[in-house]
Amino acid sequence: MRIVLRFFGFLFSVGAIFFLIGAAILAYGFWHFSKDLPDHAQLANYEPPVMTRVHATDGSLIAEYARERRLYLPIQAVPKLVVSAFLSAEDKNFYKHAGIDPEGIVRAIVANVGSGGKREQGASTITQQVAKNFLLTNERSYERKIREALIALRMESTFSKDKILELYLNEIYLGLGNYGIAAASLNYFGKSVHELSISEAAYLAALPKAPNNYHPFRQRQAAIGRRNWVIDRMVENGYISREVADTAKKDPLNVTPRVISPNSIASGYFAEGVRREIAERYGEQKLYEGGLSIRTTLDPRMQAMARKSLVDGLVRYDEARGWRGAQQKIELAGREWGLALAEVTSLADVQPWRMGVVLDVSGGRARIGLQPKKDSSGQVVKERELGIVSADGVKWTRRTVDKVLSSGDVVYVDPLDGKSDQFRLRQVPEISGAIVAMDPNTGRVHAMVGGFSFDQSEFNRATQALRQPGSAFKPLVYATALDNGYTPSTLILDDPLTINMGPGQEAWSPSNFENGGGGAHTLRYGVEHSKNIMTVRLARDVGMPVVAEYARRFGVYDDMLPLLSMSLGAGETTVMRMTAAYSMFVNGGHRIKPSLIDRIQDRSGKTIYRHDDRQCGGCDAPRFDGNGPPKLADNREEVLDQLTAYQITSILEGVVQRGTGQSIKAVGKPLAGKTGTTNDAKDVWFVGFSPDLAVGVFLGYDKPRSLGATAQAAHYAAPVFRDFMKMALKDKPSTPFRVPAGIKLVRINAGSGTRAGPGDAGGVIVEAFKPGTAPPDSYSPPVEPGPEAGLVSPEAQRAIGAGTGLY
Repeated sequence: MRIVLRFFGFLFSVGAIFFLIGAAILAYGFWHFSKDLPDHAQLANYEPPVMTRVHATDGSLIAEYARERRLYLPIQAVPKLVVSAFLSAEDKNFYKHAGIDPEGIVRAIVANVGSGGKREQGASTITQQVAKNFLLTNERSYERKIREALIALRMESTFSKDKILELYLNEIYLGLGNYGIAAASLNYFGKSVHELSISEAAYLAALPKAPNNYHPFRQRQAAIGRRNWVIDRMVENGYISREVADTAKKDPLNVTPRVISPNSIASGYFAEGVRREIAERYGEQKLYEGGLSIRTTLDPRMQAMARKSLVDGLVRYDEARGWRGAQQKIELAGREWGLALAEVTSLADVQPWRMGVVLDVSGGRARIGLQPKKDSSGQVVKERELGIVSADGVKWTRRTVDKVLSSGDVVYVDPLDGKSDQFRLRQVPEISGAIVAMDPNTGRVHAMVGGFSFDQSEFNRATQALRQPGSAFKPLVYATALDNGYTPSTLILDDPLTINMGPGQEAWSPSNFENGGGGAHTLRYGVEHSKNIMTVRLARDVGMPVVAEYARRFGVYDDMLPLLSMSLGAGETTVMRMTAAYSMFVNGGHRIKPSLIDRIQDRSGKTIYRHDDRQCGGCDAPRFDGNGPPKLADNREEVLDQLTAYQITSILEGVVQRGTGQSIKAVGKPLAGKTGTTNDAKDVWFVGFSPDLAVGVFLGYDKPRSLGATAQAAHYAAPVFRDFMKMALKDKPSTPFRVPAGIKLVRINAGSGTRAGPGDAGGVIVEAFKPGTAPPDSYSPPVEPGPEAGLVSPEAQRAIGAGTGLY
């Protein structure tokens, strides 16, 4: 008995020794692997990179910016179906274990041994995966696994299970550039997580281990197999019934990757403008990782109208100059034409234009094959579309089909209205331009198109191109005069004028576009008929320093040289600035700041920027007090007297009714505006407005050159404005321009500027006068002062020679 006791005592002693040694080893190991573990507590304030989303005014998504496509979703917002799918696939005991799952380890070993060494299951818990993804590397080693387990244990003691699961579901990479379940759900299936079916949720849950192994297109069968495996695990864990699972496993894998592109509503220039502004305001990191929600001022309908109007105008000018030839030529012999054409890069934002290749030409017709589309996986589809280009389709070239097209030519075409399978030949115009439409009262930009195609050129001619506005600047000169004592019926001589440029300089004699004129005319006449001599003479009389100050106030130029040539638009500015300046005429002389953005919210929904910063007193009243609705305070700075603003608005309305913009009358609504053509017709403009919409249009070559000896803004820019306004105002009431209190409307003789009398049978108009002013009762021609020297500095000659406004 004693021997037995001694034996057991010996065993106990040995066991105790080994236990102490093992405990020491474990303690040392714990100390060794724990001494430099990352601080898991930092996860409490973790903010993962979240993509910024850009929306139009109607809420439609126009662009996303991200380094990692992720939308953060609180665990409370995650449907139970999605949670059950991920727990079944990754960690069924998640809510039971303390960070490490012994049962899962044993199960994984058995499953993997039974599969002949092929790794079927992993033993890492969701907590361990969070520890690895957030705090460790992807290194495959026992040391990393030990450190992962230790962090997991610490996390379980610090965070709730729901917090750990929330971190996991929002951080995991799920393939195709998607991080987290919210982004993956949208980009795989075009749905929010709440709309996912069982099979869809199961497929997403199948992805974390190896997204590329279960790629929806390249590894389709493996993807379906893994999805069905997850569905079976959901049955085993009691989340769904076998019958429901069997039905779900029959669902096809309908993955349709979502492509968010500003091209969908032709808003590439607008979206890029927003991107640049956000990057400048908050920095690139905030833009691509900050999860901003940006509500822009873009009106999708108006944007489409603006693009169509501009493109039509560019094409109209370009086609009048004839056919230049195919985009390129491809060899069709020995190769299927669809695959060959699919390799040619085409512009994605020129719909309804399509790229095609000429297959053959015979009988006065060309048979074309249209560029085939690509499926979700990026593969060229098998279907082929054919069409015909007949004589009607090339009529604008003034040549026959066989003289224009030949086999292998790659060209753009678009469908002919009412003629099935027949197409019109198109060519990408060489000329470019821009159009901007904004609310003149707030500066909210409803539409902006900076060229023919953003895919072709990202250079935005609306905001980045500095061009001479020509005669479109003249209203600023006349507004300056009206604000400083002149009236619309003040007479200005239109007789030849010579300006002494100073010692050793050649005198400058400005001329009118049509070299006509003579006599005295009213200010209104000078604007309506775009008289250069009258404008220069008026600018000289008012003083160019005063004109320069008004140009600065209106934001046309930051620091304009006070040279007489500048009165004819010889300086350089942008379409956006000119449109904003004209907006200040129609809004009563109030300063506005053009804006592409209405509001910006951070990832938590807090508004961090708002374009309209007016305060609404009384808007937070608990109940209606019967005294009418609260009013927003108007805090806009006044840059022009509101009576002066109406006078110039009325004059610009006359430009449309009787002057250089008469083609605009076809819109049939009250409109005002001004043409602008520079020397040699290198730039043509039309800037104008209705009572509630201001629009600026510019056309010209990127490398300035003449548009033609007889080119005028009235022929090319004004029709773009007209076409846009026809569409934009189609369903709007015919609202007249608002007449401010204090304006006196007096009937005058348009020719002499005098008060209209009983004998004035024709030429009588209603003119706007300020209090204390009135038209003269009789005609008194102005007297031309003697020649003056030194009115223009020596630098003026260079500015004058650079090109001045004409018409």
